[in-house]
Amino acid sequence: MHPHDPPRSPSSPAPDGAEAPRRPASDRGERAPLPRGDGGATAQAAPRPAVTGQAEAVSSTTAEQLLADYRRHLRAERNLSAHTVRAYLGDLRELLAQLPGAPDAVPLDPLPLDITLLRAWLATRHAEGASRSTLARRAAAARAFTAWATRRGLLPSDPGPRLRAPRVRRALPSVLRPDQAATALRAAERATADGDPVALRDHAVVELLYATGVRVAELCALDVDDVRRADRLLVVRGKGDRERAVPFGVPAERALAAWLERGRPSLTRSDSPPAVFLGVRGGRLGVRAARTIAHQTAAAAPGAPDVGPHGFRHSAATHLLEGGADLRSVQELLGHATLATTQFYTHVTVERLKAIHDRTHPRS
Repeated sequence: MHPHDPPRSPSSPAPDGAEAPRRPASDRGERAPLPRGDGGATAQAAPRPAVTGQAEAVSSTTAEQLLADYRRHLRAERNLSAHTVRAYLGDLRELLAQLPGAPDAVPLDPLPLDITLLRAWLATRHAEGASRSTLARRAAAARAFTAWATRRGLLPSDPGPRLRAPRVRRALPSVLRPDQAATALRAAERATADGDPVALRDHAVVELLYATGVRVAELCALDVDDVRRADRLLVVRGKGDRERAVPFGVPAERALAAWLERGRPSLTRSDSPPAVFLGVRGGRLGVRAARTIAHQTAAAAPGAPDVGPHGFRHSAATHLLEGGADLRSVQELLGHATLATTQFYTHVTVERLKAIHDRTHPRS
């Protein structure tokens, strides 16, 4: 072009024999070339993103990226507790370690996870001495994962339903007899005679565990606003963040009132949470401390089995059924998702009745 010629627009035709100017790659719908680093070498591409539900977007990922995506699903979509999420991810970390390319380059098109690998994984754990309950939990974790992976297009078909684990033999839980529960609770009440705030707290803890049958984690998670003292109700958030109202009786109400009015203020600090139950340093009472309280209380009843918070829950359910409560009501009180879980307690009451019959009937 002559210096005095007018500039030519990008769309103007080039003179004959001259090469037409090339438009920027982005205007042509092409990928722009990667910038060159030192020495003219092509710069490395950015790391592949984690799995986001479109398997075709990437050809491989790391096991940890896959687990991170699944963790978000468990927490955000299934609303599982942190404890359940940790257990599932721990099992799946072992499973994914068996995949080709693990842990740094697990193929995604498709994910190399089939029924043969699943069965081999469980068989290895069985050979290592894993219990039936552990195998059942791991099988459940694997089935939940393969169902998610299939929905996300990472698997062409779901092998999970074909995975079987040994049936768990559920042992009948140890429960307190009504007289043993009464003896243990009276001992906890006597310990409050001098107004010790820790004793007041411990008494309220075991009274509520037995009166309501709530899980220990549910009890420790209670805030002051979750207690409707006028109605004698607890507003409890259970598994899956399901909320339910659980009534409690007069003895538990008295123990709770004594703790809230005379004990809790003595342990409250400026940075204390709004928890119903506080530890000696003013923080929320932990599950481990609550378990210790329950075991120590049960030990005060001569001849009573060594039970923790879940033993008080089992005892509450068993005594409700023995007293004539219907299964549906007990299911709602305990926060069971299915009636089948509650029906387990009918076996407890039947076994207790058989034991009483064997001991007392002249022709047993």
